[in-house]
Amino acid sequence: MLFEGLDEIVAALPIPSFVVDVSARIKLANAPARTLFGDDFIDRNYITRLRQPALVSAIETCARDGTRVVTKYTLSGQGTDRIYEATVSRLELGRAVLVCLEDKTPMHEAGMMRRDFVANVSHELRTPLTALLGFIDTLRGPARNDSVAIERFLGMMAREAQRMNRLVGDLLSLSRVEFSERQVPHARVRLSEVLAAARSSIAEQPDRDRIVFDPPTFPEADVTGDADQLRQVFNNLLENALKYGRAGSKVTVSLSEGDSDIYLRCPFYQVSVQDEGEGIAQHHIPRLTERFYRVDDHRSRELGGTGLGLAIVKHIIHRHRGRLDVTSTKGVGSRFSVILRKL
Repeated sequence: MLFEGLDEIVAALPIPSFVVDVSARIKLANAPARTLFGDDFIDRNYITRLRQPALVSAIETCARDGTRVVTKYTLSGQGTDRIYEATVSRLELGRAVLVCLEDKTPMHEAGMMRRDFVANVSHELRTPLTALLGFIDTLRGPARNDSVAIERFLGMMAREAQRMNRLVGDLLSLSRVEFSERQVPHARVRLSEVLAAARSSIAEQPDRDRIVFDPPTFPEADVTGDADQLRQVFNNLLENALKYGRAGSKVTVSLSEGDSDIYLRCPFYQVSVQDEGEGIAQHHIPRLTERFYRVDDHRSRELGGTGLGLAIVKHIIHRHRGRLDVTSTKGVGSRFSVILRKL
């Protein structure tokens, strides 16, 4: 047999690999390749089976010249594409060609996320910077001697500068949280104290009075965690509930416990923050914790949101090996629940 012994070598390769012989047919394929392309992959003409010009050209070049070629191969699936790096090498045995496919999809997706992140940050900073430059030009020109206009424009400039400062602060906070996410915290944290501190941090007294604890006094409930980060989680959830709830409506904070969460599979405490706002459409809920994702882009910016708060919340909860559950009913309100393992 021409490829005697080679089939064992191809079978041992950990990534999808196959051999094309001089008749342009696929003669050998390992299990990962068969899983990828199907059981009818063997003895088919590689051009009709692979179809993509870049990989077909790479195999032709390698077979003709013996040149090793690396190219990209995209395999369309159900709702998503897999990106492979195809390495094409000629074998002296039978002048056949070996094709190995390494899955680069995670790296490709990470690159896309980085590009999207940079584009979003640039967009978020460009808007206030453009406004500031416009105000400066106005103050240097037409409004130079207009004291009323100067006062008004300075106030606008201060708001835009504060917006940029919030954005930079959230970016730094997100970076710190992501860096520490693999380090599981080990300190004992009492949830009642964290929730009380989060409520006390609300700047405006009228807003603080809208937050209702149910029951008014929480029982002792201890978890393993980072008190500062958990306070940041509940600060964010409370501020969001106050912003997006109806004017003067209450925000209810409740604490409950259970024997086994369906996902964590262990005893847990659940802290829920319920608002009385307009609610969130169901198709938005899975994307709420994405960076810069906003249900209502214009309203979020008006209220001072950076689009990063819930992303920070998600990463902190992941660090604590907990989970975030969001339920919402249009016209009734939304509930954000943080589920944490019992100590």
